[in-house]
Amino acid sequence: MTSGIASRKPPEMTLAGALCVVLPLVQDELVVHANGFISRESFNLEDRLGNFYMIGSMGLASSIALGVALSKPERRVVVFDGDGNVLMNMGSLALIGARQPRNLVHFVFDNEAYGSTGNQPTISQHVALDAVARASGYIDVRRAETPDQLQTAAQALLARAGPSFLLIKIEPDREARNISRITHEPPQIVSRFMGAIRGEQPDLGNPQDS
Repeated sequence: MTSGIASRKPPEMTLAGALCVVLPLVQDELVVHANGFISRESFNLEDRLGNFYMIGSMGLASSIALGVALSKPERRVVVFDGDGNVLMNMGSLALIGARQPRNLVHFVFDNEAYGSTGNQPTISQHVALDAVARASGYIDVRRAETPDQLQTAAQALLARAGPSFLLIKIEPDREARNISRITHEPPQIVSRFMGAIRGEQPDLGNPQDS
């Protein structure tokens, strides 16, 4: 494998900045979010019926997305994952590679830290997660370190067969941020997501009232 270990050049994006690039590209895809700030940032930027937000269960977003992708091959399924989550459940990468779901796109926002619990360092600076995905059997594996690279790679992967993997290098938030928590209760998250799988499009209204 020739993919290098994480770049030493400081990333040009934060999580929120990277999501602002990716979210406008999402159409009717089903999106499974890792727990923590990934779910909370995405929820506050653009809540969608087709968003499944993990509440706890760290590391299992990719496993859930794989199950959805295999059961609904006609729908494209996207994972919004983090480096800490991937490291906790690396067996999921191998399973995705083995099952080869053509409709799965795996985005990993890698800040080399556990951002939701105080920026304790992960080991992703020593483990090239894109190289692991490639070795696991993902068809198309890319890395983005700038907004332009992210835009180009995300557009490409969302338009072609997978399984594909995009490692997005981002900067940890260095200052405390008051990111609102998800206001939907877990049963509501499930109900909304199942409705999206069935193709229902009810009026979301105020998230706090749904």
